Amino acid sequence: MGPLPRVAQQDGIAAIARKGNPHTIVAADFFTEASEARRLFAQLVNADAARVAIIPAASYGLATVARNTALTAGQNVVVAGEDFPSNMYTWRKATKSTASELRVVSPPFGDRRGAEWNRRVLEAIDRHTAVVSIPHVHWTDGTRFDLIAIGDAARKAGAALVVDGTQSVGALPFDVEVVQPDALICAGYKWLLGPYSISIAYFGSRYDRGEPIEENWIARQGSEDFQRLIDYQDEYAPGAIRYDGGERSNFILLPMFIAALRLILELKPERIQEYCQRLIDEPVERARALGFTVEDAQWRGAHLFGLRVPERLDLKRLHHNLLARNVVASLRGSALRVSPNVYNTPDDLDALVQVLRN
Repeated sequence: MGPLPRVAQQDGIAAIARKGNPHTIVAADFFTEASEARRLFAQLVNADAARVAIIPAASYGLATVARNTALTAGQNVVVAGEDFPSNMYTWRKATKSTASELRVVSPPFGDRRGAEWNRRVLEAIDRHTAVVSIPHVHWTDGTRFDLIAIGDAARKAGAALVVDGTQSVGALPFDVEVVQPDALICAGYKWLLGPYSISIAYFGSRYDRGEPIEENWIARQGSEDFQRLIDYQDEYAPGAIRYDGGERSNFILLPMFIAALRLILELKPERIQEYCQRLIDEPVERARALGFTVEDAQWRGAHLFGLRVPERLDLKRLHHNLLARNVVASLRGSALRVSPNVYNTPDDLDALVQVLRN
């Protein structure tokens, strides 16, 4: 998880107090904060706010995409091997129920595998591909996927490009106009620095007339007029609002999320990357000199990368020693995942290398 910024904590405390006096919450409040969150996220990824949905989790967004993507026998869905379980489970179920193929592109063996892994993804896309569902940055070791090249291949095949931005958006620049995803789905608790149980998604024109996975009252046309809610409407609200999760007007979580988004826009993802790159350049080379391996900079983000240990070292023992020195990194697959950000200093990275040396 990303840490919850102090400004988000403060707004969360104020929001709890407001909920303690619910008569101060009026009908308009069910819409204004949600609209502001949409606007801020749209600004972050250079998108139209009308195409942004507020959802409870990344798995919810993926389920929405799967429900509204036609699959037939003989087609295939391309995913990255060792991907986050929510992505894998979503497409395993969708392909199984339609007798289509789940095409899992496994990573190559070896230490510097980004270029080869990207090549394998491109080779897996063919005229029978219906969906390419892939992260911008892989959650286990930070391997970066070339979404421009993969997106071009997907569009030539007529396939939907579905991007999980959870491991990147907020810390790594993302431009919807450049990448042209059909859907971009982001959990809010990671690099967006928001609270748990709130996420956000962009849906392109491919999903303009889709069917949501729940019949949420606030996603219908005219829901702003509480007096007329019993005048039931068949039409959904315009844009991606139809895909909003139930109780999206969370009067505690939304103010926290808005504060976090404003902070990220102030910091700017490109500046976060620049800072992280300066932070890790020397420590990465020192780790390599000790026999650890890390992906080439072209194929990873500076905010998330995996260290692979020499054969003589036990990864779990290394992790234990790191925790004993209060150095927090994660075991993900075969990598020790290191995730620096603006809250880190050179001393933090030096402490990491000292444990690696010991």
